[in-house]
Amino acid sequence: MGRVIWAIALALLLTACGTMGVKLPSDVVEQAIALQLSQTQQQLNQQLRLDLQPEIEIRRIKIAEKNPLQIQQFQAYQVKGTCDYTIKLPKRDITQRQAPFEVYLQRQQEGKTWRLAFIKTNENGEPIWATQRILTDTF
Repeated sequence: MGRVIWAIALALLLTACGTMGVKLPSDVVEQAIALQLSQTQQQLNQQLRLDLQPEIEIRRIKIAEKNPLQIQQFQAYQVKGTCDYTIKLPKRDITQRQAPFEVYLQRQQEGKTWRLAFIKTNENGEPIWATQRILTDTF
């Protein structure tokens, strides 16, 4: 019985260390948030028939949760927190402080690149994971 308890305790400790030991580069998180905001802005522009491509500036990222998961057989993380962002429009800027965010980040097998993962629907209307490469200088 004692061995079973030790085995469970060791497994929990190793799992916790593996999750907490992964450092998500801040520029990856920043770019993922900006990419997600940009995609949302593009969808709004299409619906409103606007031709805007505003610059988005992300600041003060605070990560509250980092949960591991698998997306398409690759290690990924659900990352939640808050950030400040500014959307720079032609006539004015819109700033949001302590805005909640949730992004899904997937590290590629070679470990050099990250991808933003999101749910979309396939041709049958079923939800599937899709990913988009995050362009950063981090390796």
